[in-house]
Amino acid sequence: MSVSTAASVQEICSPLPVLGCDVTVPLVTGGEVTYAALDYAASAPALRRVWDDVAAYAPYYGSVHRGAGYLSQLSTDLFENARATVAAFLDCRADDQVVFTRSTTDSLNLLAAALPAGCQVFVFETEHHASLLPWRDARVTYLDAPRTPGQAVETLERALADRDPHGPALVCVTGASNVTGELWPVRELAAAAHAHGARIVLDAAQLAPHHPVSVRDLGVDWVAFSGHKLYAPFGSGVLAGRADWLRAADPYLAGGGASRRVTRREDGGVDVEWHDSAARHEAGSPNVIGAHSIASACKALTEAGFDTLVARERHLIDTVRTGLADVPQVRILSLFGDDAPRVGVISFVVDGWNSSHFAAALSAEYGIGVRDGLFCAHPLVRTLLGGAPEAQGECGAPEAAPGEKSLNAIRVSFGAGTPDEHVDRFVAAVRELVTDGARWTYRTQDGRCVPAV
Repeated sequence: MSVSTAASVQEICSPLPVLGCDVTVPLVTGGEVTYAALDYAASAPALRRVWDDVAAYAPYYGSVHRGAGYLSQLSTDLFENARATVAAFLDCRADDQVVFTRSTTDSLNLLAAALPAGCQVFVFETEHHASLLPWRDARVTYLDAPRTPGQAVETLERALADRDPHGPALVCVTGASNVTGELWPVRELAAAAHAHGARIVLDAAQLAPHHPVSVRDLGVDWVAFSGHKLYAPFGSGVLAGRADWLRAADPYLAGGGASRRVTRREDGGVDVEWHDSAARHEAGSPNVIGAHSIASACKALTEAGFDTLVARERHLIDTVRTGLADVPQVRILSLFGDDAPRVGVISFVVDGWNSSHFAAALSAEYGIGVRDGLFCAHPLVRTLLGGAPEAQGECGAPEAAPGEKSLNAIRVSFGAGTPDEHVDRFVAAVRELVTDGARWTYRTQDGRCVPAV
């Protein structure tokens, strides 16, 4: 991107206002600095718009679906309007259901619990654990990491061609990798799945905050995402898509709200008639504020315009990737290559550095927050780093002392609320750490690399 083009992007599109943009943090070397939050892939800061909408509703909080009072009616309308807003945001089909959950992980576990008997699941080893692990009661085929988008489609087609064509099947795939940021060929994978009589669920946790997601256009059967990556507070998520498997399954949770009618039998037992709507899997008092916050974020991103947001993010991606490429000791991790389209998620390793040590120095000496570890995608990171499949390690935990060989990586991630200054500071800090080394000493404490005091 030329200097003039970069300048025009900055002039046209400023960062969206987010909470915490003016928070200062202490440096171990003395003084304070404005915190650079570059861990959006884990949890993005809440949009100011979302927080204001939640604050405006808070005094009117009331029970949902059960109360005759004004506040209960208001809260019920708010909750159901949020469902409609999410359906519009995802461009759902008319008969799709939108179920509110706690997170992407919760959404995919809900779908796993609703699989028909004998369902076979196909999932690439490149998935986040939220997509890799929920299918415990199904026959699972794990597919090797592809090295091109075309290879991903070919790998899936071969696997589906070998399955029992008469039984149900489900493909689970990410929209954007939480490790490399690379976009996956979702539309082509969906077409391949349907051609072989399978259905497909899209893990859009990393895609939805950065790009528009259309259920119709992509041709997916379900989509799952989390509020805390979509600039909304913790504890809310969505599973949206086809209703038939969800209606046929026992409720994910049994209790009030999921049941339409409960009666005692003459033998003393209980008969239950469950709802056929999304309420079937939303037992208990729902997270109204969580649903409202997701809907607010959907509206804010739609109004800002994804074309504009994507253009600005590409500028930030170019800044980071170009800056890291100028440091020979840095190796950026990638499946599909440098030219692959991606979102603002970049993982890398630095020669001569333990990744946890490097991330700790960025935080303690520069006030820059990134992530280190295996990012809850252990098989993928180990594949990218050339590590043995059985190598030990936990999400985010260092596997070696500072300076020793490690299978961990460093991840920098950003989005609609990231100022240019934060990515510029990050690139400069990486260059300075690699050139001059850390200015402080570090030690391992409770599985983390921390400044020695």
